[in-house]
Amino acid sequence: MSVLIDNRDAWAPDVIDTAVVPRPYPNRTGRLPWNKDDMTAERLTGLLQNKYPGIVVEDLVVHQFIDSHTSKLRIAVKLNDVGVKAGIPERLCIKSNYSGLHDNVDICAIEARFYHFMAHLMKCPTVTCYYADWDDDGSGQGLIILEDLEKYGGHFGQSTDLNGVAEVAKLLEGLAVLHGSLWGSPVLDEHEWLQTSMDTPIDNDQIRIMWPYIEANLADPEVCKVIPQKLIDDPDRLQRAFDKLAEWELSQTTPRCVNLGDCHQGNTYRKPDGERIWLDWQLVRKGRPWRDLTYLMIGALTIEERRASERQLLSHYREALVATGARDVPDLDSIFEQYRRWVIYGMQAWIANMDFWGQVGLPMNERFFTAGEDLGTWKLLLGD
Repeated sequence: MSVLIDNRDAWAPDVIDTAVVPRPYPNRTGRLPWNKDDMTAERLTGLLQNKYPGIVVEDLVVHQFIDSHTSKLRIAVKLNDVGVKAGIPERLCIKSNYSGLHDNVDICAIEARFYHFMAHLMKCPTVTCYYADWDDDGSGQGLIILEDLEKYGGHFGQSTDLNGVAEVAKLLEGLAVLHGSLWGSPVLDEHEWLQTSMDTPIDNDQIRIMWPYIEANLADPEVCKVIPQKLIDDPDRLQRAFDKLAEWELSQTTPRCVNLGDCHQGNTYRKPDGERIWLDWQLVRKGRPWRDLTYLMIGALTIEERRASERQLLSHYREALVATGARDVPDLDSIFEQYRRWVIYGMQAWIANMDFWGQVGLPMNERFFTAGEDLGTWKLLLGD
């Protein structure tokens, strides 16, 4: 779940990262569009010509508009010979912020920077991106033009997909390839735009930013059935534990890697042959892999599957990560200690979820809050 909400007044004024990253095409004039109706054939031509001189979009038809945390515009285009020779397909998906609001959130710009600067360095499957751009006026607006994945005939994942332990093991193999791509690499620090996990406002202030939604869920009797009474009695307990997780993460010295940042099944696309494409890089970070690992694994397993298989699956992930060439990977016991603490990340993410955003929250809350009790997460972070 990318962090974006509908109440502009609920945002802290300093949510956006203040670092200005020059836009990739300095000759572009004007701002990127903030309204889907502005994405005409003429406007798209003007954008694409920054990268593909001479290209012309001769026709553009909108097939679907998906408006959730950020907006997706599925289109069909007719291109001139320049576009055809560039290999740009007729079916595309444009992802941006078309709400006209939330210009103090940098997630669209962050994702555009990932595709422009870093996607080609990843060894895991990612969506083919034909154009990535962002504004450098402090607005946080970004835009990416991607292949339309529906051509593969697979399906977009859902966080609650029930795939069984064997399929989750395959998911973790793919995650290990993602993390192994730039494991311990100096490249991570060469990209100043790439934020550090749990050391940026969008990470550390998620609970404060999303508080209206957390309050709404804490008032839901069905949610209250799956969360501990101590949290119901003292909701600030969640923030205190989350702050301790941030302190813990920033004290670590083991190798870092690229984190997807919002790593649940709903941010994957499963092709017919079972291969997963990793989606939604709006919270991409440099950090340790335990954030992604814990969030994906606990969310993808039933409570019974997790209890029976979690150490086996953690070991399987570790072996897959080592197989990528990653060095100085912590041992299984150390990974388990990280995993026990990172459960709190999933708790705070899903207690803030609204189902109308597209991912069903109740079973995820049950999985994470039950794991917190099973694994002693609260005691590890707060001492009680």
